[in-house]
Amino acid sequence: MAKIVKRLKEAYKTFDREKTYNLSEAVKLVRANAKAKFDETIEVAMNLNVDAKKADQNIRGVVQLPHGTGKTYRVAVFAKGPKAEEATKAGADIVGAEDLMEMIQAGNMPFDRCIATPDLMGLVGRVGKILGPRGLMPNPKLGTVTLDLATAIKAVKGGQVEYRTEKAGLVHSGVGRASFDDKALIENIQAFVDVVTKARPAGAKGTYIKKMTLSSTMGPGVSFQLEG
Repeated sequence: MAKIVKRLKEAYKTFDREKTYNLSEAVKLVRANAKAKFDETIEVAMNLNVDAKKADQNIRGVVQLPHGTGKTYRVAVFAKGPKAEEATKAGADIVGAEDLMEMIQAGNMPFDRCIATPDLMGLVGRVGKILGPRGLMPNPKLGTVTLDLATAIKAVKGGQVEYRTEKAGLVHSGVGRASFDDKALIENIQAFVDVVTKARPAGAKGTYIKKMTLSSTMGPGVSFQLEG
């Protein structure tokens, strides 16, 4: 713990905490301060001027990052017959129906995302109280309830990330790793910010994006703005 505190103190000396940097400067600062012994995740946090308690302002969606996240996602798919075969061929890690439901009920969930065909949503609903709180419930709006399983699986494994409004209007997500080069991180961040910006709800008043911060797993947050 003492080492972490010391590292943070040293990191804070490298930039002005009151300044808002342009994106390329922020990326360089955050990568330079990502000094843990593992490949730290780079995360974007956006403070939005929305009321998350209002349904029409509680935004949620997915972003396809052009350079992926650097993480390998394990995908479970609820499907039967030919669709189960399609899912397996497309690279799903777990494919099933009643057996997959029973696995989840037993607390065995070795996957990061869950996809389902529409006809099996009744079955999925029986484990909704388990999947929902973990953010794993298939949802048509997120493209995870679909007949096009190959496309959905490819999207998840190719670097698709979810976002949703949390308390105080906060939206955040991992957008890569410290080992990514500046260009890849910048393009991933721009893609994420662009999608969240376009998702602005009609009920949001005034300045939509109040603040954006970039950080690594063990590093401090750096305020930034997009260039241009």
